[in-house]
Amino acid sequence: MSADDKKEIEKLRQEIRRHDILYYVEDQPEITDREYDRILQKIIDWEKEHPDYIPADSPTQRVGGKVSERFTGVAHKTAMLSLDNTYNLDEFRDFHNRVLKGLNKDQSEEKQLSDKDVEYVVELKIDGLGVNLTYENGLFVQGATRGDGIIGEDITANLRTIRSIPLNIPMENESFNFLEVRGEVYLDHKAFLKINEERKSEGQAEFANPRNAAAGSLRLLDPAITARRPLDIFIYSVGFMDHVPFKTHYDSIQKLKALGLRTNPQTVLCANFEETFKLIESWREKKETLPYEVDGLVVKVNSLDYHERLGSTARHPRWAVAYKYEAEQVVTEIEDIICQVGRTGSITPVALLRPVLVSGSTVSRATLHNEDEIKRKDVRVGDTVVIEKAGEVIPKVVRVANEAGKSRNRPFKMPKTCPECETEIFRPEGEVAWRCVNAACPAQVKERLLHFASRKAMDIDHLGPAVLDQLVDGGRVRHFSDLYTLKLEDLVGLERLAEKSAQNLIDSIEKSKSAGLTRLLHALGIRHVGQRAGAILAQNFHSMDALQNASFEDLEQVGEIGPIMAESLRAFFDQEANQEEIKYLREQDVVLEEECQATSDRLQGKQFVLTGTLKDFSRDQAKEKILSLGGRVTSSVSRKTDYVVAGADPGSKRDKAEKLGVEILTEDQLKSLLEE
Repeated sequence: MSADDKKEIEKLRQEIRRHDILYYVEDQPEITDREYDRILQKIIDWEKEHPDYIPADSPTQRVGGKVSERFTGVAHKTAMLSLDNTYNLDEFRDFHNRVLKGLNKDQSEEKQLSDKDVEYVVELKIDGLGVNLTYENGLFVQGATRGDGIIGEDITANLRTIRSIPLNIPMENESFNFLEVRGEVYLDHKAFLKINEERKSEGQAEFANPRNAAAGSLRLLDPAITARRPLDIFIYSVGFMDHVPFKTHYDSIQKLKALGLRTNPQTVLCANFEETFKLIESWREKKETLPYEVDGLVVKVNSLDYHERLGSTARHPRWAVAYKYEAEQVVTEIEDIICQVGRTGSITPVALLRPVLVSGSTVSRATLHNEDEIKRKDVRVGDTVVIEKAGEVIPKVVRVANEAGKSRNRPFKMPKTCPECETEIFRPEGEVAWRCVNAACPAQVKERLLHFASRKAMDIDHLGPAVLDQLVDGGRVRHFSDLYTLKLEDLVGLERLAEKSAQNLIDSIEKSKSAGLTRLLHALGIRHVGQRAGAILAQNFHSMDALQNASFEDLEQVGEIGPIMAESLRAFFDQEANQEEIKYLREQDVVLEEECQATSDRLQGKQFVLTGTLKDFSRDQAKEKILSLGGRVTSSVSRKTDYVVAGADPGSKRDKAEKLGVEILTEDQLKSLLEE
């Protein structure tokens, strides 16, 4: 095979890649489908004759082998946080005021920002499945779901089938080599209807909505089936780069577009709050004309420096918000009202409804929240009611809509005892929820155990509601630690659990012992402590012992934790019953530590804050190096901070460090400290 042959076939591949971008990304095809197929067939024929010269990014290699039976976990370089929601313009104004307050904090009077000083980028909130794409030296090497925001699932093989995802991007004259981008995979209306028509004709269940169809398609074990579904994608942000060549979010979108990644043409840069406000209003009706589903808008502060200054909570970035328009409302009838007991003992009234289609899915239950809410709306069994999905997710009753003269049942009254254990229920002063205070209440025990065993917590396979019901009702399991004392003979006699399934459950329980501190903290069900907070706590304290001994002040100083979560943690660890449970877990060899990456204790006890852009390595790389030497990295400057590392354009954190007398290091000084 001559060099000229290789050069010629690579020229054809580049031509196909260019036409892919023109057709799938820019919607401006230059050639007919027949001409496109003719060029592609030439490549296919040539590669059949030369199978040893087929690069991974060849246009013929979009459909590969099977996906593994269990999707592999993928750690995102930076967390894919969810967005906080607003539902009206007053709430959006509150978000803007919080942005101003955050940016003006610790600023002198002459540097205070006003409405006209903050640019926003407004994007459509596509109703699809969030994914993370990784490119190394221009090649698409991995794609993953959002997952829990920290760990996603590897769906590379399925994502490669999406024609609007380039398998390589041009890297000539670029200053970066590694790139993670975030996007939303979706199906447009026509594609969704076509898939459902095909499924109906084949006797298969139809998808409830386009989002479910897209998500289901990406989780198929055979990429060849995924390839037959016309999935598409919009890329909406950079997740991580080893060098960031821009200073605003809008510029990053323009860069991604220039690289051949498909961005949404409706993305708009607004000069100030007033422009943003007007744009939001203009989309209220216009969104219905789009060929795909959107469930609102996403509004982001434009300046990346402001992103850093505003930071994030454990769940949401403070520099972005989702604006969701009023939900679709439908009318149905309440057939009954029941009460459910949650894992914290709270008792929630739930309306059982005549099934009705709302926002693309069938709804037969809706939360009534609490006793006060039922009284305020005067909701009764037999009433005709208006319902909607709060945030397009959780069905709720909006109001009663009875016809004039319709006879009504008696007003609903909360039960006097727990519907599960018949213990007298209690409503704490100042709270709206009634609670069952029986710690051994089967409903609470079951809910807590289900949460403990869930996939994002300790990940105990085969421990479902049916098995747990029997274990709890039989008195064999009451606490988390009881799970680790189960033996094969305890399980074999249970319904729906043959000997092989029982052994699988025993093996899964044993495996969960090594899940680590991050998962365990989430699994314990500590109020306000979710997956993200569990990861942050594990990263900063490394062991359950250290966390139990941490003071309120120690906890509050950890970035993204804050006083409410710190108070909840101290309340949990101060309870004797919880201390005993942790002791029992330790005795059952459950790992209560998170493997620390420290290779030295040279920086033990030293607390760092990183700000600005570093030229020779990313802040994540700097953070990993500091952690490896026993130091800690937090997001805010305080009197407990030992060093603030200031790169280019450091922002307000450097100013605060100067005020507090905290030592400020340049990047070169940090290198010297790390290399001592």
